[in-house]
Amino acid sequence: MLAGMALIAGCTLSDMSPSLKAGPPGGRGEPTAVSNLAPNPPQPDVPQVTPAAQNGAAAPAPYPRQMALVQPAAPTPAQTMMAQAAAPAPQPQPQPQAAPANTPGTPTGTFVSQKIAQLRGELVRLQGQISSHNSDLQQNRAAMIQQSRTYHQIVAAINARLQVGTTPGNPELTAQWTQAQGELDKLDGSIARLNQLTNATGGDASMATYLLDSTRAAYALSGAVDEDHRQLAILEDEINRTVVLIERLLNELSEDLSRQNNYLAGERRNLQLLAVAVKNGELYGPSLYNRPFVYMGGPTAAAAAGSPPPAPQPAGTRRPLVVIKFDKSNVEYDQQLYAAISQALDRRPDAMFDLVAVSPSKPGRGQTSGTAARRNAENVMRSLTNMGLPPNRVTLSATNSPQAQVNEVHLYVR
Repeated sequence: MLAGMALIAGCTLSDMSPSLKAGPPGGRGEPTAVSNLAPNPPQPDVPQVTPAAQNGAAAPAPYPRQMALVQPAAPTPAQTMMAQAAAPAPQPQPQPQAAPANTPGTPTGTFVSQKIAQLRGELVRLQGQISSHNSDLQQNRAAMIQQSRTYHQIVAAINARLQVGTTPGNPELTAQWTQAQGELDKLDGSIARLNQLTNATGGDASMATYLLDSTRAAYALSGAVDEDHRQLAILEDEINRTVVLIERLLNELSEDLSRQNNYLAGERRNLQLLAVAVKNGELYGPSLYNRPFVYMGGPTAAAAAGSPPPAPQPAGTRRPLVVIKFDKSNVEYDQQLYAAISQALDRRPDAMFDLVAVSPSKPGRGQTSGTAARRNAENVMRSLTNMGLPPNRVTLSATNSPQAQVNEVHLYVR
């Protein structure tokens, strides 16, 4: 009975469960119910096992997973320029010059050996001073770069306001102009420090000359051994290398002084013209003084030849470049005057100018009208000087004319 029940149970289980039949080793077995199921989708992080790996064969290494990277869009040239303008410029780091290696000698106990030790100690102190002066020069250069950058940013802001138009004597622009002048004053202080460095380095050059002369004179001292003369030769070479560093530092200081003085003088003239522009609320341009000017047979050449400069031609025989009529109390002429002078200098860089005060020749108004005309001409002359035109390029005179109805100022090109 128990055998019958087991037989019935076995039949039931065999009908309910799938049949699993293993095939021969290495052969192809019959498909099972498990193979009819849908395979799981491959997981990205789980390595897939191939049938060859299941059978014990070496499976090829899986290919590395390719990640899809989102590339950012390339910036436009305008964005690149704005980013470069916004980013602070790297400050130059001080780069002290390497001092020549000092070779310590072996004392021999002689008087010459003691003299060599004394000279070598002074040389070490001198080399330390040179390195310190060079570090001060690099720091001063970095300060001047920052001061110039701040100055030009302020001037650019003022010019931008003047370009779009503003009120005459705008207090905001006046405050910015004062700030720009302060930056130039700081730059002037940096130039003064360059002068101090130049004087200190000149003292180092005198010290190096003294050490070199003392070292060469030590060869003639009595009581020296061969080792002393060998150390003297080494010391002399080290002093010569130090002299080269001092001369190079002096050349750099001289070039910086010349360049910064020219830059400061030009920017002060530009700032002077900018003050006139702020006062009138109009944009002019760079100072007229900074334009190239070459004397070609002018007064300078004539004076060098020993002959007097040519006299101005009569006003009636020439056509004036600018005519300013003072028919009211406040005449605005700066903008037109600057434009006319700039165009004349563009055509003739060596041009000279005659400024003539013209008064009407009517009875009863002679002296009073002539005085007012000369005063007007002096004001125009002052405006030309503020624009940067050198005073030695303008001659001032006065005359009267029956054609003039009011006081006038004529500007002629000579």
